[in-house]
Amino acid sequence: MPATAFSLPDWTPALEWDHTLVQTSFYTRHFSPDPEHTNQQDLISLELHNPNNWLAGAAWFKNSFDQPTWYFYAGREFPLWQTDQGLNVRAKLTGGLLRGYKGEYRDKIPLNHLEVAPAALPSIGVQWGRFESDLIVFGAAGMMITAGVRF
Repeated sequence: MPATAFSLPDWTPALEWDHTLVQTSFYTRHFSPDPEHTNQQDLISLELHNPNNWLAGAAWFKNSFDQPTWYFYAGREFPLWQTDQGLNVRAKLTGGLLRGYKGEYRDKIPLNHLEVAPAALPSIGVQWGRFESDLIVFGAAGMMITAGVRF
């Protein structure tokens, strides 16, 4: 089998804009609730997408301990299924840097010694017209449901 069989067909990602997605959080649940946890994240995120399903984004939210937190990331969408009515089901994987777990909560996430930690977030979502929704799993800690509009 030639070595090219393992290369990504559209690598490097094109620096071409296709659409922007603005999202917010609707529901958060911690798998092991703690009295200190808050489930009101107030997330707002902005993602820039290219025509080949690559994306880059930034999100601001209140972390599980009600601290303002930033997530700067890049990732890719993976189309899974599409209906005749235009409903698209897809997976998404993002990775980046998380900043905001400070003070006594600094060690609540791994590798956060400098109060900046690497993070990877898998999700599954749907898109119908301009509207999108995702179920995002944040490690073994919990999950969040988001919804947004693409422009």
